[in-house]
Formats: sequence, structure tokens, C-alpha cells
Amino acid sequence: MDADFWHSKWHAGDTGFHEDQVNALLAAHFGRLGLAGGARVFLPLCGKTRDIAWLLERGIRVVGAELSPLAVGELFEGLGVVPEVAPVGSLQHHRAAGIDVFLGDIFDLDRERLGAVDAVYDRAALVALPPVMRARYAEHLLGISEAAPQLLVTFEYDQSQLEGPPFSVEEAEVRALYEARFALTSLARSEVEGGLKGKVEAHDRAWLLERRA
Repeated sequence: MDADFWHSKWHAGDTGFHEDQVNALLAAHFGRLGLAGGARVFLPLCGKTRDIAWLLERGIRVVGAELSPLAVGELFEGLGVVPEVAPVGSLQHHRAAGIDVFLGDIFDLDRERLGAVDAVYDRAALVALPPVMRARYAEHLLGISEAAPQLLVTFEYDQSQLEGPPFSVEEAEVRALYEARFALTSLARSEVEGGLKGKVEAHDRAWLLERRA
């Protein structure tokens, strides 16, 4: 799975992974991160998610990383703002009041360019990556965010019944990826209404990842 796969998805309008409303697990459990107004939250592989507007409305500053220029354009259009755009290495930095989005490969985003973040909200990144990429991604995320606390949303389903993305990421894998650095709390697990893509029984799950003392 490479960049061309995601570019073709956006060009074809095949964005069933995009939710028209704020993610229910974010709305229900964001408070568990214990962030004050003005905190800065990183959304990896953010797309054009409406979760960003929800966070901005609550005084949270947002920084995102996204591969698709179409997604970034539609994100800012939906917010009703025109960003300033500047190159930063192989990335493009899109900036407006309260929001920074880095367009390009997330693996080209380093800690210095990202800047300090108070938390990570991962609804669409880990589950978008095939198994061979997830360990690399998790390690990169820990490095650039300085192991910031995290609200993570995953899917759990019989992977043999449906090709990802989104992929099934079971509890054992979440623990293998993150438990050495974080205390993990399963906040909620609920059935996906109508099944994932209407094809397979699935559950979504919210995890709270807190730094170990």
C-alpha cells in the first residue's frame, strides 16, 4: 500500500472512511486526556475530518499530517479559511488560526517541524496502515510527539472476511506497539452499526494511552 493507493482513493471520491459528523468516541472520551484550552493536539493522517472543526470550536489548537492535497484543500474549504502555505523540506505547511497541517508523507515529518504537542488523537492512521507498516508508524509517532498521551480509535473484526483499510487492530497488537511506553485503558468497545462497510460484523474501540511514570 503506497501513496498512489491513497491518491487514487481521493481522486475517485472513494472516501467512505470520512465521517460526516464528529466521531462519537472522540466526543465521548476526549475529556479523558485532561487538556486545557489552548492545548495542541496532533492528528496523523487527518484527511478532511470534521473532528478538527469540533476541536477548534473547543479552543484546542490542531496540527495534522495528510498525504492528499485534495483532502487538505477540502479540509480548509470546509473550515471556511484560506491557509498560508510554505514549503518545509519535502512537505508543505498549511497554516491558519489555530491549525497547522503538513501535506506530504508523515514519515518525512520530524519533531522539529511538528513542534510540541500535548496529545495525539489517532482515529484514522493506525487502522489505515497494513501490518507491515504499523510498527514503523507507531515508533515514528512516539518519536515526533515525544510520547504524548493519546486517544486511539481502532476497529476489531475478522480480517479474513474483508480486506482493509481500515484494518482490524486487535488488543494484543495495540499492547505490543504501545504498552512499553504507555499505560493503556480501554475506554469503550461498541458494535459498528450495520457492520464495517456493510459487509462484516465489527467493533470500534477507544483506547487511552497515558505516559508511564
